[in-house]
Amino acid sequence: MAVTNGRRYGITENLSEGCMELRLSSESKTLATLGGRELQANRGIPLNLDWIEEVRVNTSAVERRAQTLVTRRTVKKEWQIAWLLRAISCMDLTTLSGDDTDERVRRLCAKGRQPIQQELVKLLGIEELNIKVAAICVYHSFVETALRALQGSGIKVAAVSTGFPAGLSPLDERVAEIRRSVEAGANEIDVVITRAHVFGGRWQVLYDEIATFKAACGNAHMKVILGTGDLLTLRNVARASVVAMMAGADFIKTSTGKEAVNATLPVGLVMTRAIREYAQETGMAVGFKAAGGGHRAATRVSRDGPLLGGISPPDRVAEICSSW
Repeated sequence: MAVTNGRRYGITENLSEGCMELRLSSESKTLATLGGRELQANRGIPLNLDWIEEVRVNTSAVERRAQTLVTRRTVKKEWQIAWLLRAISCMDLTTLSGDDTDERVRRLCAKGRQPIQQELVKLLGIEELNIKVAAICVYHSFVETALRALQGSGIKVAAVSTGFPAGLSPLDERVAEIRRSVEAGANEIDVVITRAHVFGGRWQVLYDEIATFKAACGNAHMKVILGTGDLLTLRNVARASVVAMMAGADFIKTSTGKEAVNATLPVGLVMTRAIREYAQETGMAVGFKAAGGGHRAATRVSRDGPLLGGISPPDRVAEICSSW
């Protein structure tokens, strides 16, 4: 690390050291491994104010690392395609517009079931992989529409809640929103934190808010949207990430997609480093979701069939994807 004292998220060390390895096993409660240690689903822990106070971010180091990531050689050919396919399988397709309709949601669900053109699927030899997105994210009003359209697909339905996108409605109303969506059948709930709690350093209030949301979610996964574009500093991002995980977040998410600035590489580095440290300290895994600005590579996989198909042996792509 850039600095040796405290919890410093400078991120100048080798990022491959101690990386989480994702396990997609329905037979085990183990979600991932980190340095050979099995990680369980996040149950949350009591608020640790000392931990939060110790969090520091070396902004210059984070920005330098982010700059090097875009200039390094990337994976190529079949490996590139395999990782892009993997990215598609982790995506939430979203429609959160004021003019949303049932028909628009049904079209989005159809795209989620079949996100890649069939000609390209055949060209790559990945028919048996049944590539699909992870979830469809909608407003509460369209949860039942999405559930019907996705029946039997295994794709989750996520509902935005808690006064999305501002998150400023009264707490009891936000909790009631969560409960209504869970009762309607939503598998995942995207909640929005009160950013003012971060600005004021009101960590206990923020923790209690998120823990209340978690209780209302029941068995549904809770994705905590930090609104990183509004949080002003990377230290605020890091500390909000830690509080959200302590309060029981299943995922921490960058943005609502409505902010002027959404997901950025520096923010992603800080949040994923916070996730790694939390896993090292607690033995529990938390997911990461980037919102906004990540569509270009996925679009390339979906549309550029001749380009991608011409550089990769189909059986090799399928082999790499099947090894996950």
